[in-house]
Amino acid sequence: DVQLQASGGGEVQAGGSLRLSCELSGFYFDDYAIGWFRQAPGKEREGVSCLRRRELTPYYADSVKGRFTIARDNAKNTMYLQMNDLKPEDSAVYYCAADNLGYDCSTITYDYWGQGTQVTVSS
Repeated sequence: DVQLQASGGGEVQAGGSLRLSCELSGFYFDDYAIGWFRQAPGKEREGVSCLRRRELTPYYADSVKGRFTIARDNAKNTMYLQMNDLKPEDSAVYYCAADNLGYDCSTITYDYWGQGTQVTVSS
């Protein structure tokens, strides 16, 4: 079975940092696009950052450019989202996702999802 297990969320003050991790299992990680998405209360889930397989240039939402960094460690079957200079508007449940194509960073593109991890940024 394909499984994604996210961790690393928590509560932090504005300006602080968090690193989210997501361990993937049940498929050949190297061949899959990866993505981080988030959903705030009352809002739709949105793409934060995605990285297509074998590509070096990730996609970042405008709201996180220069602050967030996506990374993957194929040897560990793990993906990461380093979040720096966090703002209250970054508060949301963050989800990791994977897809064998991942042609864009939208929720309808990705087939496999983790359970979500809460990030809360206080002002």
